[in-house]
Amino acid sequence: MRTPLIIAAVLVALAAVPPFLGLGLQNALVNVLIASLFALAFNLLIGQAGLLSFGHAAYFGVGAFATLHLMRIIEDGVIDFPTPLLPLAGAVAGLVVGAIAGFFATMRSGVYFALVTLAIAELFHALAPRWQGLFGGEAGLSSMRMPWGGITFGSTLQVYYLTLGWVAISIWVLWAYTRTPFGRLTLALRDNEQRVRFLGYNAHATKVIVFAVSAMFSGIAGALQATSNEVANYSLFSSHVSAQVVLYTFVGGSIVFFGPLLGAAIFTLFAYLISDLTRSWLLYQGLIFVLVMLYAPAGIGGIVQTHARHWQRLDWSRLAGPYALGGLGGGLVAAAVVFLTESLGVLFDEAYAVARRGAGGGYPPFEAFGIPWDPLSPVTWGVPLALFVVGLVLLLRARRAIAERWDAVRSAPAVPAAGPGPDARTASTQQIAG
Repeated sequence: MRTPLIIAAVLVALAAVPPFLGLGLQNALVNVLIASLFALAFNLLIGQAGLLSFGHAAYFGVGAFATLHLMRIIEDGVIDFPTPLLPLAGAVAGLVVGAIAGFFATMRSGVYFALVTLAIAELFHALAPRWQGLFGGEAGLSSMRMPWGGITFGSTLQVYYLTLGWVAISIWVLWAYTRTPFGRLTLALRDNEQRVRFLGYNAHATKVIVFAVSAMFSGIAGALQATSNEVANYSLFSSHVSAQVVLYTFVGGSIVFFGPLLGAAIFTLFAYLISDLTRSWLLYQGLIFVLVMLYAPAGIGGIVQTHARHWQRLDWSRLAGPYALGGLGGGLVAAAVVFLTESLGVLFDEAYAVARRGAGGGYPPFEAFGIPWDPLSPVTWGVPLALFVVGLVLLLRARRAIAERWDAVRSAPAVPAAGPGPDARTASTQQIAG
């Protein structure tokens, strides 16, 4: 019962809070919603069917360009089409292109499937700048949102609510898909494709359908991007866009339905808040990805799901201390890494080279975090090194304590479910059998 209440609270917050925010944050929330839908569409492949695509930007971009072509037709007065339904163009384009590309890509599996999807996306990326009529060349395409139904769609807030409506409906459809018999078949395909074939199902056709559905919702995400920005160019097909959705999904947790949504929200807001502060924000993003993959491969969503599953059996009076110790250690290590990264960035910058030449080739003080630092002083490098060592020691101690607490939780007898009826395993067996 807690999950529907949490979802309802999040939807109420998403609907009620944006009018009180500035234009920058409203636009950032639009990007969060689009990235969340794109990540959930991608997770339909990797999380449900076990198919890792390295080129899902192709369908995101196709949806964006199809929507812009429709917007230009509406702008020229050729047809009268409702502006709120513009993402349908992205859905149709993503579905058609996804079905065609998926038919060939799903002939292979594993790393070969991933390479084929990457090649398809790179094909779009290479052709788009040269295909002037369809993709607008290097400059891309642009258009304007037209008024409809008394709404101008000229403000960021109106675009936000349009995006929120489409994303909410799309997420609900994706969630409902996982509850259908075909959704169960998709999971079986991920777990054991050979067994699916033995049961008489056409595994290749199933993978093509899943691929096309995933591409369709990726096209909707691209359409919302085009509707919001009113412009698109060939960079939407780049490997960077494909890599970003992989990062969102795995950091958020591909094994949990809402996990990719968490990853997309965290990293999109991270980019919005940090990119103006430092040019090294992509490095920090990559470090977070590496750390999550090394020490929490289930992702943030997996961590949340594990805590929710054992909530009643957790002794928070014993866990609070190790968690706080781990947070302190992580904060110290992060502070040391950020200081060293930013300081070295300044020292190797061209501006500092000019300052060195002005000082006769010496090493003048450099400024980081608004404070001057002497590059030859042991304090400048000793303090972050000490922070790193102390933080690492605290992290190791906290990790041992947390592991001991969780071993005790997992070894404790399960708490019986309240109320009459079969236990969860029996109920699940009966459901599958039925």
